Amino acid sequence: MQEDFHYYATYCAAYIAGYSHEESLDICYSAQFVDMCSRTLLSKLRGPLNAATTQLQLEMMDARTDMIGLQDITRIWSSFHFLPQNLYAKLKHRNKRYMNKYRLICGPNGDLLVKTIELAKDKSLQHIGIAMHVLADTWAHMYFAGTPSLVINNTNDYFYEISDNDEERKIKFRHNPGTPDDLEKLLYTNSLHQGKENSIMNLGHGRAGHLPDYSFIKYKYLPAWGEYEEIIKDNPSDYRKAFCQMIYAMKYLKGEIDNFETDKYDFEAIAEWESRIDMILRKRQLFACDDWKAFGEELSGKSIEDFDLEKYQSEYIDASKEQKNITFLGKFFDGAILQKSMVTSEIFKSGNILAGFAKSISSEGGAI
Repeated sequence: MQEDFHYYATYCAAYIAGYSHEESLDICYSAQFVDMCSRTLLSKLRGPLNAATTQLQLEMMDARTDMIGLQDITRIWSSFHFLPQNLYAKLKHRNKRYMNKYRLICGPNGDLLVKTIELAKDKSLQHIGIAMHVLADTWAHMYFAGTPSLVINNTNDYFYEISDNDEERKIKFRHNPGTPDDLEKLLYTNSLHQGKENSIMNLGHGRAGHLPDYSFIKYKYLPAWGEYEEIIKDNPSDYRKAFCQMIYAMKYLKGEIDNFETDKYDFEAIAEWESRIDMILRKRQLFACDDWKAFGEELSGKSIEDFDLEKYQSEYIDASKEQKNITFLGKFFDGAILQKSMVTSEIFKSGNILAGFAKSISSEGGAI
């Protein structure tokens, strides 16, 4: 997903869930900051490097693809952007090396989603924002894995957009990062094909470009792992579920619901805005920021400031060592480390070493 959903739509979901305007801004800022918190930025801030929640393109160009390098990549992308749906999935006639990658395929409503939401309970608004980013991406990034893998993440020429009246149009891909996607010509930018299994070009949905991040699109394709069986991905429907699941999750985190359960969505909460939300989700556009922002401002009657990457940096830099953890970014870093530790530990406990090893960390920050 992009800023339109992680920032503005998350604000809307938080406000509908009962958070105040100010609280909703903190939650959505943190949700969007997950896509910004790289080691490059952390080095600038002199923050903890293990709090990185993303990797910049320049960082990826220098990333190692030996086992240690792959584990580092997988820890970040599986923890925050491609949360594995089933770490214990079974397939016949597959070796352990293949299954370790297959079990990292992202999808909604898995056990790790429950652990992610429960981990954010009674934590900071920043941690809630992190959890909302992870939840939302389980819907957008479904069927792709947060580890470099040609046999899992590759796609081929079989890619079609499906219209509302079930007409199919062929999607074309190119490798030209400097050119925006052309929605009229169905021309999308993707990562350069590399035949090496662990090439960084085969990370996540790189082979499908930004296409999975657009809420309006319904498409079908043949995933590399799918044995030539067609997958249909209905983003308007999936993004609606993501939005309503965020509302449900945040009501749980707010204390209005006793337990968080999978496959539950608060559709009732959006009943009066159903057509408005559906219109935003289905509108063909590269970015839906303006539409979600306008909707959010109508909900709260307050102005939603645009995302500003530098907003909290001075506060963190100028704080004393003892005070850094109570700054906005300090609380975000604590939440990020907890989330990464939990996911990495669960992957390791499943017998999968692709994310390496991390000690479990308690809510107070100590190793267990």
